[in-house]
Amino acid sequence: MIDELRRAPLLSRLESEQLERVSRHAQRVKLSTDQLLFSQGDQAERFYLLLAGQLRLFRLSPEGAEKVIEIVSPGQTFAEALMFLNAPRYPVCASALGPCELLAIDAKDFAAMLRESVDTCFLMLGALSQRLRGLIGEIDDLTLHTATSRVARYLAAKVIPGELSVALDVRKGVLASRLSVQPETFSRVVKSLTAQGVIEMQGTQVRILDPEALLVIAELQESLEPGPLSIGSLGSLRP
Repeated sequence: MIDELRRAPLLSRLESEQLERVSRHAQRVKLSTDQLLFSQGDQAERFYLLLAGQLRLFRLSPEGAEKVIEIVSPGQTFAEALMFLNAPRYPVCASALGPCELLAIDAKDFAAMLRESVDTCFLMLGALSQRLRGLIGEIDDLTLHTATSRVARYLAAKVIPGELSVALDVRKGVLASRLSVQPETFSRVVKSLTAQGVIEMQGTQVRILDPEALLVIAELQESLEPGPLSIGSLGSLRP
């Protein structure tokens, strides 16, 4: 478990003694497809590290409409910021997109450990500040870019350096909600990009046929360093 904890960016710089303490209070959790981990409004006594599978965080409106806030991938932690609140409650629901394995970390004990080390507190603040910066970028995406641009930006950010393909391993409805577009709009954008020769669909795989055109549509060219566009340029834009 200590090795698993160390692979998480948020926890990787903890001392060995601290990781041992975290592991003593941690629990291993396994979820089946669509199983809820917690619901919006539940008491937040733990935060989580996803080891395997994918999980979605979403909010429900009073009418029952679902908005996906984040799709969590292995190695990511979530709900950790709530440990700094008095009587915290989860502001979202968490549900498995497929079979998942997680570590549930005792938030109260972790906060107590932070009080014992100023250096560890600053490490945690740095990690949470990076998360905040990412959220601000997402607000910009939602308010300043069209649906077509948001889909193109998602594809560009998912490209692995050295490759020009993306696996759409999330259900279309979930992904569309994450990008704040309707599923029908998402399908239309993909068809349009295909008709323009920018991408090619092969099952759940998306091949990037024209990386430069994708960056223009995504409005991301300004994010690249000067010089010719390389195969790895798209992957360097990953959040």
